[in-house]
Amino acid sequence: MSYDSTIDTTLHINRVRFLLDQCAITLLERGARHDASKLEEPEKAFFDTVGNRLATITYAGEEYKHSLADLKTALDHHYAQNAHHPEHYSNGIDGMSLFDLTEMLMDWKAASERHPGGTDILRSIEISSDRFSVNEQLKKILLNTVKEIGWI
Repeated sequence: MSYDSTIDTTLHINRVRFLLDQCAITLLERGARHDASKLEEPEKAFFDTVGNRLATITYAGEEYKHSLADLKTALDHHYAQNAHHPEHYSNGIDGMSLFDLTEMLMDWKAASERHPGGTDILRSIEISSDRFSVNEQLKKILLNTVKEIGWI
């Protein structure tokens, strides 16, 4: 009798499905706690003080940079609490996991929608890639992802 791969292939398919489900659960858990530290002290008081300023200024412009300086104490705490920010790691992007990168990309998309002009994820990726020294290969992966998800 010859070998029939059906059972082994089905077992492999089921194992991959299970592992992907574990990844999906991890992403759902991260989504449930995303940026929760902004609703707690010391961050909340700082963000209340500046109001919705970031929604009215251009990402990476001079006003944006001044706002980051004004929020330094809150942002230092925020980055320490949230692994989806490259600033969380001493080695930046190189310290991040695929889950961190995925949440970071979703964060970049949502943040880009708050700035004037909105929904320009391509510009956000360009600016942030320079800001965080994202290499060309990872930048291409981020761009491929936004295309696959249908944002462009």
